Amino acid sequence: MKKTLLTITILTSLLSADGINKKMMKQGEEIFNQTCVGCHGADGLGVEQGGFTVQPRKFSKTILNEDQIFHIAKKGAFYWGAVVTGMPAWEYVYDDTSLRAVAHYIHHAFGKESSESVDVLEYNSGALSEKILKRGKKIYGRNCAFCHGKEGYGQGVATYNPEQSIFPYDLTKILLSEKQIFLFAKHGGKHWGSQRDDMPGWGVKYDDETLMGVARYIETKLKVKREK
Repeated sequence: MKKTLLTITILTSLLSADGINKKMMKQGEEIFNQTCVGCHGADGLGVEQGGFTVQPRKFSKTILNEDQIFHIAKKGAFYWGAVVTGMPAWEYVYDDTSLRAVAHYIHHAFGKESSESVDVLEYNSGALSEKILKRGKKIYGRNCAFCHGKEGYGQGVATYNPEQSIFPYDLTKILLSEKQIFLFAKHGGKHWGSQRDDMPGWGVKYDDETLMGVARYIETKLKVKREK
């Protein structure tokens, strides 16, 4: 009984009311300052890098949750659909416990408010009519395929222009949930921390129901479940 109470006391001392694990925060911050700060900056806003075609995103605006941050840190951005990136796979340098700590630090130090704005949104595409689902596919073909390609591989005709230099994600590999896809399509890349404005916010042209149809199409017809 005393051992159980001691364990509970230790766990309580490590966890604060807002879910912060003090031990993970300390370890995560140390690794972040050693490894990540050179690109992402001490404030998480991204440091402009002359050798990077696509600059690091602003963590304060991230759409990613803590678990997704971990998986991107582990496997690297290419694995999750980036076409051009400086974000490597750190699984060859750090173990999962260390990378979980880094993700915990990034989430709570920079991105928690932005990420939680996604969590609180009610989203239910299961109620969409067949008409809206067909419209979602049509809108994807009319607008999204120009950059992302008909099959979603990130090789649309817009990428053929050497003067334009855009680098759309391979949608078959993305880690985003359907709700996150909807929000990214609605508000655009800059709203969610991108340093570029290649990905516009389609909410100025289409209503939520239509964009939910697009997100549903990407989620069910294009995205392939990947091993984490």
